[in-house]
Amino acid sequence: MDGLSVTQSFYQGKNIFISGATGFMGKVLLEKLLYSCPGIGKIYILIRPKRGRSIDLRLDDMFKLPMFQRIRQEKKEVIQKVKPMDGDITSDNLGLTDEQRETLINEVHLVFHLAATLRMEAKLKDSVEMNVLGTRRMLDLAKQMKHLQLFLHLSTAFCHVDQEELGETIYDSPDDPNDVIRLCEWMDESTIDMITPKLLHPHPNTYTYTKRLAETLVAREYSNIPCAIVRPSIVTPAVEEPVPGWVDNLNGPTGILVAAGKGVLRSMLCDTRYRAEVIPVDFAINFMILMTCAIVTKKKPASIPVFNLTQNQELPVTWGDILKKGRKIIYQYPFEGQAWYPGGNARSNKFVHYLIVFFFHIIPAYLIDFLMLIFRQKRLMYVIHHLMKFLFYFGILYLIYKHFSLARYLDLISQQVKSLPIVSGVMKSI
Repeated sequence: MDGLSVTQSFYQGKNIFISGATGFMGKVLLEKLLYSCPGIGKIYILIRPKRGRSIDLRLDDMFKLPMFQRIRQEKKEVIQKVKPMDGDITSDNLGLTDEQRETLINEVHLVFHLAATLRMEAKLKDSVEMNVLGTRRMLDLAKQMKHLQLFLHLSTAFCHVDQEELGETIYDSPDDPNDVIRLCEWMDESTIDMITPKLLHPHPNTYTYTKRLAETLVAREYSNIPCAIVRPSIVTPAVEEPVPGWVDNLNGPTGILVAAGKGVLRSMLCDTRYRAEVIPVDFAINFMILMTCAIVTKKKPASIPVFNLTQNQELPVTWGDILKKGRKIIYQYPFEGQAWYPGGNARSNKFVHYLIVFFFHIIPAYLIDFLMLIFRQKRLMYVIHHLMKFLFYFGILYLIYKHFSLARYLDLISQQVKSLPIVSGVMKSI
C-alpha cells in the first residue's frame, strides 16, 4: 500500500495473539505494534485478574503508563484494537472459554509467546508449570489455528550452559519435557525438591533448565506448525523507544546498579574482563517484529529458525565497562534513602569476595532484618541472596554466540526496510 513499508504492509490486517503482554518485553512489543504498524488487525492478549483488579482495570492501568504516552497523544484510537482474554498460562486450556478459543482459532495469524517466570530461585514445579507446560498449552492451541503463519517463542541465550559456543540451532535436551511435566504432576513437592539438583545439573537454576525444555517442545512441533525461536541475552532498559531508559523491573544489571547505588551491594563475584551479554529491550522487540515478517514471507527452511539475539563481538562491552559507567552516574545522580555510601567492587577471587560478603553483607543484613522484623517490614537478606545468585552465574559465564541465521536473513532485507524507524535500532546493534 502507498506510504507503507514492506514490514508495515505485512502486518496490515494481521490478527495477533500475545502471551506475557503485561510483562516487560510484552508491553514494549504491544506498544511497538500499535504505534508503528498502522492497519494492524486485532491484538488479543492473555491476561488474568490480579490483586483484586479485573482484566479491564489492569489494561486501563497499563495504558496509563508513561511508555504508552505517544499512543495516547497521537493514536489513541488504536487502543481499541487490543482485546483482553481472561485466561492464565498455568490453567488448563489457558483458562479460556470455548468461545474465546474459537475466536483465536478462527482469527489469529501470528502468535508471540513471551509468558514465562523469570524467577531463578523458583521451585522446579513452579517453573515447569509456567515455562514448560505453559508453552505446551500455547502450542496445543496454535496447532488448531486455521490461519497461523508463525508461532514465535521467546527463549533465552543462557539456556544451553553446556555449550562453549552457542550456534543458532536446536540442542538436545538432557530430559524429555513431557517426562518432566509428568514427574512434577505426580510427585509431591518435597520429593521434587530432593531430586531437583540432580535434574538441573549443569544448569544453575530452574529458569535456564525449563527454558531449554520449552525449546525442545517448540522444535518438535516444527513439522506441524510454522514456528521460530528467539534467544535474547540479558534484556536491559530501552535506548530510544518507547521512552529512553524505560524499565519496569529490577531484574539483571538494573537491580545490581540500584543495589550498589543504595549502598547495599558491597562486593560481587564477577570477572570484569568478560563481555556483558546484554540487549536493550527496544532492539530485541524491533528484531522480533522484523524477523517475523522475514520468516513468513520467505520459503520455509528445512529446520526451525533459531536466532541468538546477542551483541557478541559486534558492540563489545565488558562488565567492567558497565560498572564504571554505573558508578559514575550513581555519584552524579545519587539515590534518596541510601543504606550506605555507594561503594564496593567486583572481585574474581572467591575467597576475598566471600570474606567481604560475610562482614559487609551478611552481618549488616541480619541486623537490618532483625529491625525489619520488629517493624513488620519485608526483610533484606532475601534480596541480597537473590542478587548474589544472579551475579555468580551471569558475571562468571563466558559463551561465544554465533549469528548464522541472523546474517542470512539480514541479507534478504531490502534497504527500504532497513531505513524504517521500526527496525533502525536493530540495524544499529548489529
